[in-house]
Amino acid sequence: ELKSFARPELAEIRSKAFERVIDLSTRVARFDSSVLITGESGVGKEVLASFIHKKSGRSKHAFVVVNCGALPEALLESELFGHRAGSFTGAVRDREGLFEEAQHGTIFLDEIGDVPIDLQVKLLRVLQEKEIRSIGENVQRPVDVRVIAATNRNLTEDVRRGRFREDLYYRIAVVEIHVPPLRERPEDILPLARFLTQRMARQLNLPGLVLDASVLEPLQKYPWPGNVRELENSIERAAVVADDRRILQKNLPAAIRDTGTG
Repeated sequence: ELKSFARPELAEIRSKAFERVIDLSTRVARFDSSVLITGESGVGKEVLASFIHKKSGRSKHAFVVVNCGALPEALLESELFGHRAGSFTGAVRDREGLFEEAQHGTIFLDEIGDVPIDLQVKLLRVLQEKEIRSIGENVQRPVDVRVIAATNRNLTEDVRRGRFREDLYYRIAVVEIHVPPLRERPEDILPLARFLTQRMARQLNLPGLVLDASVLEPLQKYPWPGNVRELENSIERAAVVADDRRILQKNLPAAIRDTGTG
């Protein structure tokens, strides 16, 4: 089943740790409960959120991704809830928010821990009342959206320090799914690397691209601080510089090569 889900983060899974993640994700997908996905940067939190959406009853509707850490507060509020023309400088026309775009589907709030406190209050109201109000508007409008959030922060610590609202935390974390880093599931590294090599062969039009035996040990030993995203980037870089469509140890980034020889 997972192999048919054509994304590298969920392909050729062998570790028990990640199998548990997929099992819990499959179970929770059937319900509309809010989900909080935690884990380090690059572990594939957005991919897992998409997997949950595809397995849900909302799969025929939109999956809308919002990076809450990439926008200033004023712009983030407008992105989420929309605005009416003239509500602030530059608002020349009405704009629908992303909650409305996700109507009947799923909205994925990535880096939820970066949402400012003032906006957390408004977000909590939306989750509680299932209604939104655009900037510059006095009317509340109903929304039917499943919320999946993600963070690489320790939100319970942020709650303790007053950086994140406790009531919002409990609202978004009805089910919490932790994605373990790649270094904690080393049995997934080589299968993922082979899968990514096949995908790069298609993307870069390099049929027959393979991993040489010399790269297996350094790939396995490297701690992958950037997780699956770093693995993917490393395979792409190696594929681009490889001769004869064979990725050798010398084609790997220096930090990974040095791990294999140390």
